[in-house]
Amino acid sequence: MSTTDFHLSGHYAPVHDELTASDLPVTGALPPELTGWYLRNGPNPRHDNAHWFTGDGMVHGVRLENGRAAWYRNRWVRTERFDRPDSVLYNADGTRNLRSSVANTHVVNHAGRTLALVESALPYEITTDLDTVGVYDFGGRLVDSMTAHPKICPETGELHFFGYGSITAPHVSYYRADASGELVVQQPIDVPGLTMMHDFALTRQHVVFFDLPVVFDHTSDGGLPYRWSDTYGARLGVLRRDDPAAGVRWLPIDPCYVFHTLNAHDTADGRIVVHVVRYEHMFRTGSPALGGTLWRWTIGADSVAEDLLDDRPGEFPRIDDRLAGLDARFGHVTGSHDPDGPMTLRRYDLPAATAREHTFAPGQIPGEAVFVPADDRPDGAGWLLTYVYDSAEDRSALVVLDAEDVEAKPVATVHLPGRVPAGFHGNWLPEG
Repeated sequence: MSTTDFHLSGHYAPVHDELTASDLPVTGALPPELTGWYLRNGPNPRHDNAHWFTGDGMVHGVRLENGRAAWYRNRWVRTERFDRPDSVLYNADGTRNLRSSVANTHVVNHAGRTLALVESALPYEITTDLDTVGVYDFGGRLVDSMTAHPKICPETGELHFFGYGSITAPHVSYYRADASGELVVQQPIDVPGLTMMHDFALTRQHVVFFDLPVVFDHTSDGGLPYRWSDTYGARLGVLRRDDPAAGVRWLPIDPCYVFHTLNAHDTADGRIVVHVVRYEHMFRTGSPALGGTLWRWTIGADSVAEDLLDDRPGEFPRIDDRLAGLDARFGHVTGSHDPDGPMTLRRYDLPAATAREHTFAPGQIPGEAVFVPADDRPDGAGWLLTYVYDSAEDRSALVVLDAEDVEAKPVATVHLPGRVPAGFHGNWLPEG
């Protein structure tokens, strides 16, 4: 097995069965306020595939109910490509077949719909029981792919997202759906080439796009048709939410790559602050990428200040989503002190530039941690939920930590009937 096939072995390896287990055993005590569903998506290939990013989407879910763990389920997302693996990526007229999807990256809920996402295709709607409803295209109005990292504005309820991947211009378009789910804004974004634009940022007044030097290359042999470019350059694009047709203001930054945004907000003096996990490069031939680190970009009138906040590697940044686009105090990142050390879950106090962390036992591997609020105070009390794989038992658990006392032992550990492979992103869906 080559080094590029890491996703087919160990805790990355796919599972082969769809399970249902009820009345799960719990160590500790689940807070009764945690009544809802924790859903997390990830690649789970049914056949050998060339890259971790391209495996068939499988959602793993736990239903919590008034202090008990009612069930665990895992289900593949039944997309067109799942039902027909030979499903074409391009139609006879040359347009993209946006129903051909692996739907393996994220799960979000907006306007009463739960959507499984991958950035190369249309969303697929699923139920909280993890059954696939079908492709969702906003009533036929979306004829583009949808990013796997849409942003929901907590003040308006609007869903902001973009689509990319068209070989011809415009390579990127910005979209907005109102709180009821109706698509109300479509705005082309002018970029010089087709790059891999995985995430973006939202503030109360702005949308920020990342035009970074990972470019489309169908000859790439790394399992994805993208490669690092030393000549493309890197820049941030600022779009006003109140006037998207006015165009994008572009500002150069040092070459880098970003998969994930922690958050962004406007300042009183007219600047924009964006926190990201930044890599020096990605998909660069003959030069493996080092771990991502937490950075702050401060966007001014004509330049961007770039500041490293922590040199320890980490990924999967999350906040209290009720503060998306606003000035959140706390952020959470899954990481480690070094590649061979124990895994940690860090809670950053961003204004103080400090971090506290929960250190997992050797052999325990956490994924992304989602913040679930305990009351109505944004940035207040709450819990962090994450799937944790235990290599000694070859089994996974849903671990619940107290966000305000993150160093302490877990509040509760829900023992699952099998292994949850390493995956990507998910969300807590509260009942009601």
